Amino acid sequence: MTPKHTKEEKLKAFGDFLDVLDTLRVQCPWDRKQTNASLRPNTIEEVYELCDALIAEDNANIRKELGDVLLHVAFYARIGEEKGEFDIADVCRSLTEKLKFRHPHIYGDVKADSADDVLQNWEKIKQKEKDGNKTVLSGVPSALPALIKANRIQEKARNVGFDWEKREDVWAKVKEELSEVETEMKAEEGDKSKERLESEFGDLLFSVINAARLYGVDPENALERTNRKFISRFNHIERRLREMGKSFDSVTLEEMDALWNEAKTGSESLNSADV
Repeated sequence: MTPKHTKEEKLKAFGDFLDVLDTLRVQCPWDRKQTNASLRPNTIEEVYELCDALIAEDNANIRKELGDVLLHVAFYARIGEEKGEFDIADVCRSLTEKLKFRHPHIYGDVKADSADDVLQNWEKIKQKEKDGNKTVLSGVPSALPALIKANRIQEKARNVGFDWEKREDVWAKVKEELSEVETEMKAEEGDKSKERLESEFGDLLFSVINAARLYGVDPENALERTNRKFISRFNHIERRLREMGKSFDSVTLEEMDALWNEAKTGSESLNSADV
């Protein structure tokens, strides 16, 4: 495939972008007042917007949102430069050095014939770095959403060999955790019982995430697709009720179920307009 732009054109575009950022930082009242702390909430929002575009496979929006995320990366580097700590060149060089160090099968003499071979060496390599993780799981950010964090924890444990020998074995664990939830649900109500039930639900969810990982399914993407599917079908119910001059208060659950099934069997699309 022929590249759309040459390396020189890419570098020129990146340089032009940095020039604009430098100008805005000096001349724009809003850009001038930004700090790491003030930008952080916007950065989180931009990353989520990129994730939306990625899951929708909307290339036009992917390009747009990548630009927004890149702006934030460069903005933080500009703030670091103003503090005399680092600049975008330091960021790029640090990343380049890290990538080379973590890929000795490309830039060294280590043998790795598959993606699994690479992942199995990943944690050991990171712990050898100067500022590397002190433990296998210490590299998992504490602020990650719980579902994503559970998946990352399991991936990191797998990379050092702590995993099921056969993926089919995980279903016994899922059934065991489901049984423990059912047992706890039958227990007497109370604060401690509620805590135990929450704990058992957590164990069940963790085991289901584990099963998804073992079968090559990203649980975050899977759940988000289901979220979007539910929203689309629920929106269908709401539209149909409006068309019939009715509201949720005026129909039975059976009538709503019928409209739900209508959405399932109909041609409802899961595009961005539905959500």
